[in-house]
Formats: sequence, structure tokens, C-alpha cells
Amino acid sequence: MSQARKIIATSALIYANGPLHLGHLVEYIQTDIWNRFQKIQGNESYYICGSDTHGTPIMLRAEKEGITPEELVNRIHTEHKTDFAEFLVEFDNFYTTHSDESRELSTQIYQAIKDRGDISRKMVRQFYDPEREMFLSDRFVKGECPHCHAVDQYGDSCEICGATYAPTELINPRSAISGATPIEKESEHFFFDLPHYEDFLKKWSQSGHLKSAVTNKLEEWFTTGLQAWDISRDAPYFGFEIPDEPGKYFYVWLDAPIGYIASFKNFCAQNPEINFDEFWQADSKTELHHFIGKDIMYFHALFWPAMLHGANLRTPTAVHTHGFLTVGGAKMSKSRGTFIKGRTYLNHLQPEYLRYYYAAKLGDNAEDIDLNFEDFRLRVNSDMVGKYINIASRCAGFIYKKFDAMLGANIADENLFNIFTAKSTDIANLYETRDYSRAIREIMALADQANQYIAEKAPWSLAKDEAQLPEVQAICTMGINLFRLLTIYLKPVLRELAANVESFFNIAPLTWQNSQVALLDHKINKFKPLMQRIEAEQIEALQQDAKDEVY
Repeated sequence: MSQARKIIATSALIYANGPLHLGHLVEYIQTDIWNRFQKIQGNESYYICGSDTHGTPIMLRAEKEGITPEELVNRIHTEHKTDFAEFLVEFDNFYTTHSDESRELSTQIYQAIKDRGDISRKMVRQFYDPEREMFLSDRFVKGECPHCHAVDQYGDSCEICGATYAPTELINPRSAISGATPIEKESEHFFFDLPHYEDFLKKWSQSGHLKSAVTNKLEEWFTTGLQAWDISRDAPYFGFEIPDEPGKYFYVWLDAPIGYIASFKNFCAQNPEINFDEFWQADSKTELHHFIGKDIMYFHALFWPAMLHGANLRTPTAVHTHGFLTVGGAKMSKSRGTFIKGRTYLNHLQPEYLRYYYAAKLGDNAEDIDLNFEDFRLRVNSDMVGKYINIASRCAGFIYKKFDAMLGANIADENLFNIFTAKSTDIANLYETRDYSRAIREIMALADQANQYIAEKAPWSLAKDEAQLPEVQAICTMGINLFRLLTIYLKPVLRELAANVESFFNIAPLTWQNSQVALLDHKINKFKPLMQRIEAEQIEALQQDAKDEVY
């Protein structure tokens, strides 16, 4: 048996400025499935995540609510943690960037880069709100687009014509915070010399750490020319003050990814048997896998590996990008009831419905996936209830009632059983490469074969004849074993359902290696319904609640 791999898997740290919604969950469910698969394989894999807590939006929201930023992020951190747990997303550690570990590591990494001569200072001219006495980022300036003259557009790009521009080009600009007319003002900023890392980044990006489409996109940026990265912000700002630079703060995108390291360091403090340095030293033989949305690929595929390299820390093994969620073929919409909070969903439907549906849609690419509620209902009802669970419900009653709950001593169709066990390698490879949609198709094709086998053997007819009972036991033992194999293959997606199946079988938690042997001459427990069908009325109630939601 090959040596177990040592892995850190991360999702982007979720911004602590609002509720968890179904779009967020694409990434966290995708990562959770992959990490869970690694553990079932016997690998030492840790899912590390947390709350991204710094920046102007959080400072302003806390002020609006009349509380401190710390109180706001602590409250939302707790809400997120609760919602994730109910969606069966199982972090090994879910921490916060507003922590001692994060402050210390941000300072260390900044100092290491500075010692290399890769931090410079430059005067920057930008809009300033004279009423609030604060500099304004592009997103906090609004005005008339200088190209199409659409009103109420942000300071970096127009949502109507798509043009990009500097905020100073806006016609009749105003502060989105106070409504005041901004003035231009200079301030000294700190810059990370990203162009100095171009050779390293070119080599790293072409060494299998990224999908080819991402590598090609980076090539465009290399051709255009990398720019020094502004890593500072002026007070007032909620974040970490730059050492020995009063009134200057680390830009949130500098300390946010350092939160991955900080969360793992906090995890190691709770589990001293885990060697922190082994995972983060520059020559580490462990693995680091980031799962991120395509919109933040620039930060994770350029700035982040450059920062790590500059600080003499290990760089990512792979950065896996995914697309966005659409609902009914369009962007999520509050008015149409398709912008759905995680909590609103949980008030109506089981989390594993959504986990299964996302898995059935997700491939290893950055294409958007669509949540069509009618397709969602029909697919869950057909696949999970009508195909998978149906296998157990057709066989378990006979075993329990007629054979004192004992499975037979032999497999009735060894050839079919071997077809199922042989698929374990292919399905494992699909999980490993994050092609979950193909894995689900393979598993459901096996479920079809299992149902076909049971239908052809018709144990319900044979059971009418006492002389045929040994054959009934053999057929139902076969069906139960095929159901067990399908449970192993679905376990990365359906943790709670798999646990209930393990209880039904009266066995220890299933691992991938269990797929190579049959469960024979073993007493099972009474079968209980494992999942209910989704009714159209449940979907309607969910969508109505989403429409009525107050934000």
C-alpha cells in the first residue's frame, strides 16, 4: 500500500460581511467533497478555512449598526460556522484573520519581503471624502459613466456599457459613503514589487500547478506587464497596522490569504502532534490545494505564490478554479426569489439534496453551474431515492423478516459484483481530479445495473415459494452488497446518509478499501427510510421565503 499523502485543502476565506448563500456553497461543498474523499482514501488531509474579516466595508457596516468591527465579525463568523456545519461542510479548522496568529504571520511575511528589497514607497493621488475624512477606494465612488453617461456607476467600471476607467474620470463623482463631492489628495502608499517575481511566476505557472486555461490567462498578464501591487491603506481602516508606520494598514488582500497559514497554525496549536513547519517550509513534501472562484484567480495565481516565495515558504501544489452559480439560467435575483440564503434553504430542504446536485454538476473547470429547481427536484428524486435508496428498500425487508436479518454466506452474481468493485479505481480518479459530475454519472449507471438485476430476479415473486427462499436470501444479499458499494462511492458527497447506512449495516465507517470485499454472513439492522422525495410545494415555499427575505 502506498504511503499516505499529507494535504492541506482550503477554500477562499469567506468575507464576514453578510450571510452565507447558495452561491458561496458551490466552493465549500466542492472542497469538502474532495477533502472527505482524501480521508476515506486513508490520506492525512486537513480542510483549513475561516473568516476574512478586514477592510472598509466591514468597518462601515459595523459603524452603521452601532457596534465595533470586532463584534460584527465575531457574530457573522459564528453564523457562518453554524450554517456550514448544517450543510455538512466539515472543516478541520475554521478560524479568523483577525487573530494574533494572522497578525504575527502578516508581519513576518511583510518583513521578509521588505528585507529582500521588494517593498517600495510611492505617493498616490486618489479621491478623498472631506466629510468622512477618509480616502475612497474605487468602489466607494459613484457618478456618471464618462463613456455612455449612465448614472450611478462605480468608480472603476460601468455596469451598463462595460467600460473601465479611473474614478477621477467619472462625471459628477460623489462619495458612496457620505454623498459628498470628493476631492483629490495625495498619500504615501507601500508597494510589493511583483514584477521582480516574473521569472519565478512564469516557471511556477507552467509547472502543472494550474489548469491550462488559467496558465494562458496569466500569459496575457505577463505580456501586458506585471505591475507593482499596492499593499497599504490609510486610516481609518479595520485591519492590521503596518509595523512602525502609524496610520498605515495592510490592504485586506495581503493578510487574507495569510489567514490560511494562520488557521493551520491555530489548528496545530490544538493538535501538537501535527508539525506546522513540515507543511509550510519551502521544500515541503506535503501538498497545498486551494479551491477558489475564477474572480479571485489573479490574487491566488500571482500575488499569493510570489508572497510565499518571497518569504521562503512553500508555494501551492495546485490552485483549482470554479465558476459561479446561476439559478434558472440567470444571476441570482432577490426579486425573483432566486437569491437564497443558506439558512433559508435549510428551513425547507435537507442539505444533502444540494450537495448531491452540486456534485452532479461540478467538473474540473471554471464553467458556471446552473441550479434549475425543477431539474433539481427531479434529479434528486430519480437518482437518490428512485435508483440508489430503492436498491436497499427492495431487499432489506426480506433479509430482516425471513432470514433473521442475516445476510447470506455467498455472493449470488460474482461477475456483477466484480464489475462494481472494478469501478472503484475509475471513480476514485474522477474524485481526485474533481470531475464529480462524471463520477456521479458512473455511480448512477451502476445503480441502474443493480436495479435491473433485482428486477430480473424478482425476489418478491420467489419469496412466495418456501423452496426458493435460499435463492431469495442470495439475491437480496447481492442487492444489499451492491448498495453498500454505491454508498462507499457516494460517501464523499453524502456524509450523513452514509453514516445512516453504516448504522443500518451495523458496521464501522466505510473506507474506499472496503469496496474490494463483500459483506457476508453478517447481521444487519432493520431498514428505515433514508431520504424523502422533494415535493414541488417545498420548492415553492423556499422561493417565496427568499422573495420575502429582508436584507
